[in-house]
Amino acid sequence: PYLVILFMEQLFNYISEYTPLTEEDKEILRPLLRKRRYLKNQYILQNGDVCHHQNFILSGTTRTFYVDDSGKEHVIFFGIENWWTSDLDSYANRKPADFNIQCLEATEVIQLTYDNWQTALEKVPKLERFFRILMGKAYVATQKRIISNHTTPAKERYRQFSERYPGIHNRVPLYMIASYLGITKEFLSKIRNEKY
Repeated sequence: PYLVILFMEQLFNYISEYTPLTEEDKEILRPLLRKRRYLKNQYILQNGDVCHHQNFILSGTTRTFYVDDSGKEHVIFFGIENWWTSDLDSYANRKPADFNIQCLEATEVIQLTYDNWQTALEKVPKLERFFRILMGKAYVATQKRIISNHTTPAKERYRQFSERYPGIHNRVPLYMIASYLGITKEFLSKIRNEKY
Protein backbone atom coordinates (compact mmCIF):
# COMPACT_ATOMS: atom_id res chain seq x y z
CA PRO A 1 0.00 0.00 0.00
CA TYR A 2 2.87 2.42 0.81
CA LEU A 3 4.30 2.10 -2.71
CA VAL A 4 0.89 2.65 -4.27
CA ILE A 5 0.48 5.83 -2.19
CA LEU A 6 3.97 6.91 -3.28
CA PHE A 7 3.06 6.39 -6.94
CA MET A 8 -0.16 8.32 -6.47
CA GLU A 9 1.87 11.19 -5.02
CA GLN A 10 3.73 11.29 -8.35
CA LEU A 11 0.38 11.90 -10.07
CA PHE A 12 -0.80 14.35 -7.40
CA ASN A 13 2.41 16.36 -7.75
CA TYR A 14 1.81 16.52 -11.50
CA ILE A 15 -1.79 17.71 -11.04
CA SER A 16 -0.65 20.27 -8.44
CA GLU A 17 1.52 21.96 -11.08
CA TYR A 18 -1.76 23.12 -12.62
CA THR A 19 -4.18 23.22 -9.70
CA PRO A 20 -3.33 22.70 -6.01
CA LEU A 21 -4.73 19.62 -4.28
CA THR A 22 -5.53 19.52 -0.57
CA GLU A 23 -5.08 16.38 1.55
CA GLU A 24 -8.88 16.07 1.51
CA ASP A 25 -8.86 16.14 -2.30
CA LYS A 26 -6.24 13.37 -2.35
CA GLU A 27 -8.27 11.24 0.06
CA ILE A 28 -11.27 11.53 -2.27
CA LEU A 29 -9.18 10.65 -5.34
CA ARG A 30 -7.14 7.69 -4.03
CA PRO A 31 -10.01 5.13 -4.15
CA LEU A 32 -10.86 6.27 -7.69
CA LEU A 33 -7.39 5.49 -9.05
CA ARG A 34 -5.78 2.15 -9.85
CA LYS A 35 -2.15 1.31 -10.44
CA ARG A 36 -1.44 -1.22 -13.18
CA ARG A 37 1.71 -2.74 -14.65
CA TYR A 38 1.98 -3.82 -18.30
CA LEU A 39 4.65 -6.00 -19.88
CA LYS A 40 6.78 -4.96 -22.82
CA ASN A 41 4.73 -5.22 -26.06
CA GLN A 42 1.46 -5.58 -24.14
CA TYR A 43 -1.45 -3.45 -25.33
CA ILE A 44 -3.20 -0.94 -23.10
CA LEU A 45 -5.77 -0.43 -25.86
CA GLN A 46 -6.54 -2.00 -29.23
CA ASN A 47 -8.34 -0.47 -32.18
CA GLY A 48 -12.08 -1.21 -32.06
CA ASP A 49 -12.26 -1.55 -28.26
CA VAL A 50 -13.73 1.24 -26.15
CA CYS A 51 -11.04 3.12 -24.22
CA HIS A 52 -12.00 2.71 -20.57
CA HIS A 53 -9.04 4.46 -18.94
CA GLN A 54 -6.98 7.57 -18.96
CA ASN A 55 -3.47 6.39 -18.17
CA PHE A 56 -0.87 8.45 -16.33
CA ILE A 57 2.54 6.94 -17.05
CA LEU A 58 4.65 6.39 -13.94
CA SER A 59 7.44 4.57 -15.76
CA GLY A 60 8.01 3.08 -19.20
CA THR A 61 7.23 4.10 -22.76
CA THR A 62 4.16 3.64 -24.94
CA ARG A 63 3.29 4.30 -28.54
CA THR A 64 -0.10 5.28 -29.91
CA PHE A 65 -0.50 4.19 -33.50
CA TYR A 66 -3.02 3.81 -36.29
CA VAL A 67 -3.11 0.99 -38.84
CA ASP A 68 -4.33 2.02 -42.30
CA ASP A 69 -6.31 -0.11 -44.75
CA SER A 70 -3.12 -1.48 -46.30
CA GLY A 71 -1.86 -2.64 -42.90
CA LYS A 72 0.78 0.07 -42.54
CA GLU A 73 1.34 1.42 -39.02
CA HIS A 74 1.46 5.17 -38.40
CA VAL A 75 2.89 6.25 -35.03
CA ILE A 76 0.86 9.22 -33.76
CA PHE A 77 2.28 9.69 -30.30
CA PHE A 78 4.81 8.36 -27.80
CA GLY A 79 4.09 8.38 -24.09
CA ILE A 80 6.82 8.69 -21.46
CA GLU A 81 7.00 9.25 -17.71
CA ASN A 82 4.58 11.87 -16.35
CA TRP A 83 2.59 11.93 -19.61
CA TRP A 84 -0.98 10.77 -20.19
CA THR A 85 -2.03 8.29 -22.84
CA SER A 86 -5.47 7.26 -24.07
CA ASP A 87 -7.74 7.55 -27.08
CA LEU A 88 -9.55 10.70 -25.97
CA ASP A 89 -12.38 10.46 -28.48
CA SER A 90 -13.11 6.87 -27.49
CA TYR A 91 -12.75 7.62 -23.77
CA ALA A 92 -14.90 10.74 -23.68
CA ASN A 93 -17.57 9.59 -26.14
CA ARG A 94 -17.69 5.87 -25.22
CA LYS A 95 -17.11 4.73 -28.81
CA PRO A 96 -14.69 2.22 -30.42
CA ALA A 97 -11.08 3.41 -30.47
CA ASP A 98 -9.32 4.41 -33.68
CA PHE A 99 -5.90 3.85 -32.14
CA ASN A 100 -3.78 1.16 -30.55
CA ILE A 101 -1.68 1.89 -27.47
CA GLN A 102 1.23 -0.50 -26.96
CA CYS A 103 3.90 -0.61 -24.25
CA LEU A 104 7.42 -0.47 -25.70
CA GLU A 105 8.90 -1.25 -22.28
CA ALA A 106 7.53 -2.66 -19.06
CA THR A 107 5.22 0.20 -18.14
CA GLU A 108 3.46 1.24 -14.95
CA VAL A 109 0.45 3.53 -15.07
CA ILE A 110 -2.19 4.99 -12.83
CA GLN A 111 -5.58 4.52 -14.44
CA LEU A 112 -8.77 6.50 -14.14
CA THR A 113 -11.92 4.90 -15.52
CA TYR A 114 -14.55 7.01 -17.26
CA ASP A 115 -17.04 6.57 -14.39
CA ASN A 116 -14.39 7.42 -11.80
CA TRP A 117 -13.38 10.44 -13.86
CA GLN A 118 -16.97 11.70 -13.68
CA THR A 119 -17.01 11.07 -9.92
CA ALA A 120 -13.68 12.88 -9.51
CA LEU A 121 -14.97 15.92 -11.41
CA GLU A 122 -18.10 15.97 -9.26
CA LYS A 123 -16.35 15.56 -5.89
CA VAL A 124 -13.24 17.66 -6.66
CA PRO A 125 -14.57 20.41 -8.97
CA LYS A 126 -11.13 22.04 -9.37
CA LEU A 127 -10.13 19.00 -11.47
CA GLU A 128 -12.38 20.37 -14.22
CA ARG A 129 -9.78 23.11 -14.71
CA PHE A 130 -6.92 20.60 -14.68
CA PHE A 131 -8.49 18.38 -17.33
CA ARG A 132 -9.47 21.40 -19.40
CA ILE A 133 -5.82 22.52 -19.40
CA LEU A 134 -4.72 18.97 -20.23
CA MET A 135 -7.12 18.66 -23.17
CA GLY A 136 -6.15 22.12 -24.39
CA LYS A 137 -2.46 21.24 -24.33
CA ALA A 138 -3.13 18.02 -26.23
CA TYR A 139 -5.15 19.90 -28.84
CA VAL A 140 -2.46 22.57 -29.32
CA ALA A 141 0.28 19.92 -29.57
CA THR A 142 -1.72 18.09 -32.25
CA GLN A 143 -2.24 21.29 -34.23
CA LYS A 144 1.46 22.17 -34.04
CA ARG A 145 2.40 18.68 -35.15
CA ILE A 146 0.11 18.88 -38.19
CA ILE A 147 1.59 22.23 -39.20
CA SER A 148 5.13 20.97 -38.64
CA ASN A 149 4.54 17.83 -40.73
CA HIS A 150 3.36 19.99 -43.64
CA THR A 151 5.85 22.85 -43.45
CA THR A 152 9.02 21.81 -41.61
CA PRO A 153 11.98 19.98 -43.22
CA ALA A 154 12.58 16.46 -41.89
CA LYS A 155 15.88 17.38 -40.25
CA GLU A 156 14.19 20.13 -38.23
CA ARG A 157 11.29 17.81 -37.32
CA TYR A 158 13.84 15.32 -35.99
CA ARG A 159 15.55 18.05 -33.94
CA GLN A 160 12.18 19.08 -32.46
CA PHE A 161 11.36 15.43 -31.74
CA SER A 162 14.68 14.97 -29.92
CA GLU A 163 13.91 17.98 -27.72
CA ARG A 164 10.36 16.82 -27.01
CA TYR A 165 11.40 13.25 -26.17
CA PRO A 166 14.92 13.47 -24.67
CA GLY A 167 16.70 10.13 -24.41
CA ILE A 168 13.96 8.23 -26.24
CA HIS A 169 16.33 7.04 -28.99
CA ASN A 170 17.59 4.31 -26.65
CA ARG A 171 14.07 3.20 -25.80
CA VAL A 172 12.23 3.14 -29.13
CA PRO A 173 13.11 1.34 -32.41
CA LEU A 174 14.33 3.60 -35.21
CA TYR A 175 11.53 2.58 -37.59
CA MET A 176 8.91 3.80 -35.08
CA ILE A 177 10.60 7.20 -34.79
CA ALA A 178 10.71 7.36 -38.60
CA SER A 179 6.98 6.54 -38.72
CA TYR A 180 6.25 9.30 -36.21
CA LEU A 181 8.23 11.77 -38.34
CA GLY A 182 6.62 10.59 -41.59
CA ILE A 183 9.92 9.57 -43.21
CA THR A 184 11.69 6.31 -44.07
CA LYS A 185 14.01 4.57 -41.63
CA GLU A 186 16.87 4.98 -44.14
CA PHE A 187 16.33 8.74 -44.41
CA LEU A 188 16.21 9.02 -40.62
CA SER A 189 19.52 7.12 -40.36
CA LYS A 190 21.04 9.60 -42.79
CA ILE A 191 19.75 12.57 -40.76
CA ARG A 192 21.08 11.08 -37.52
CA ASN A 193 24.52 10.58 -39.05
CA GLU A 194 24.71 14.26 -40.01
CA LYS A 195 25.52 17.00 -37.54
CA TYR A 196 22.60 19.37 -37.15
